[in-house]
Amino acid sequence: MVRISDVALSETNRQIEGHTRSRMQARISTSGSRCKRGRVVSFVPEVGTARLLICLWGLAMSIGITAQSENESALTPNLAHDISYNNYRKPAGPWSIHVVRVPRQNTQFQLCTMHALGKAVGLTPVTDQTTLSSSARGVPVAAINGDFYQRDGPYAGDPRGLQITEGELISAPIGSASFCIDAIGEPHVINAVSLLQVTWPNGSTSLIGLNEGRLPNRLTLYTPALGSSTHTTGGRELVLEQQGNNPWLPLRPGRTQRARVREVRESGDTQILPGTMVLSIGPGLLKTTPRIEPGAELGISTVTEPSLRGVRTAISGGPVLVRNGKRQRFKAPDSDSYEFSSMMERHPRSAIGWNKAYFFLVTVDGRQKGVSEGMNLNELAAYLIELGCQEAMNLDGGGSATLWYDGKVRNHPCDGYEREVANSLIVCRKPAGTLKTSRKSE
Repeated sequence: MVRISDVALSETNRQIEGHTRSRMQARISTSGSRCKRGRVVSFVPEVGTARLLICLWGLAMSIGITAQSENESALTPNLAHDISYNNYRKPAGPWSIHVVRVPRQNTQFQLCTMHALGKAVGLTPVTDQTTLSSSARGVPVAAINGDFYQRDGPYAGDPRGLQITEGELISAPIGSASFCIDAIGEPHVINAVSLLQVTWPNGSTSLIGLNEGRLPNRLTLYTPALGSSTHTTGGRELVLEQQGNNPWLPLRPGRTQRARVREVRESGDTQILPGTMVLSIGPGLLKTTPRIEPGAELGISTVTEPSLRGVRTAISGGPVLVRNGKRQRFKAPDSDSYEFSSMMERHPRSAIGWNKAYFFLVTVDGRQKGVSEGMNLNELAAYLIELGCQEAMNLDGGGSATLWYDGKVRNHPCDGYEREVANSLIVCRKPAGTLKTSRKSE
């Protein structure tokens, strides 16, 4: 269960701040960059007469009325326990908003995260990621794009923040907002900080990164989730294997485990064999890091603050849009950084929200003049309150904004096609018979 508490160790805080700054510099996402307008699909034909304009206006009004009636019908008792999708048109924006509503009390539905190619890096469309879901999870019925991510290079698809998939920690948090479901199935938005570290044979410790680009003055742990090798250059790399019967792979959050050094390599791009992990030491740390020989024992800790022990599903994004039923308000930033200035601009958006009864997957089309302009974060937060969310978090937007439901993409991506993204949040439906069996086995 997620535990919220303050970090008490000042020295650890100093290391964390430096490590987090370096990680954020290494994880620059351009996924929210503006789309080329020449590629935007136009859905409104040019009209030459006022009469036709009036007819189209009447049609638009009828669509709005229909969307409103769909909203009302979705709340009727016969649909209250099933998943539903609606496309709402609001002329005030104008906005085209796509909403999947998932009943929380229906245990057939399970939220999980997926990463492109089933690994810790890589890029594929959300549609492709839905096909990676295991049969144990059930059949994918809905999905939405996830976190911001690294766009290119050997670590393209590295999520900016936290990701936990079926209990496996594949990307560490950096303090940004993260959506997670705790050990008893309750959803949360938290700002988790990584305390991942290695304990050397002499008892000293060093902070480590996870499945990301290793900077010259940092240490990074690579698991089989990354792929076949570390993709690093230079430095020193320690091939680690399980020590005794201690917990090992897949890597779980909130644990401490013992590792034995199988091999020491004085170069990068070490192969990651099944059942092993690789600890990569940057060239800038070779003189200050203890010299390790094969056979040595190390401690690997995956502790975070707050604790993520027992969490099976988590994905980062941010910022928080709704907390405790109150919309968060965003002011014009002093920074010229696109990450902050874009908050006040209208763009395509994606978000995850919920209340006691439902989860809501929401995508707003954007950059389509006269059809759907997109929303700024204040507008998105206000709409999520209107929808009934008690809590909500922003996800990656722009050309990445994708909502998939019942076998196809329902929104209209501003690129004119479905963009490749790093990860996604997927809703799976388990067969009723499977649920009964699992309950008996418990």
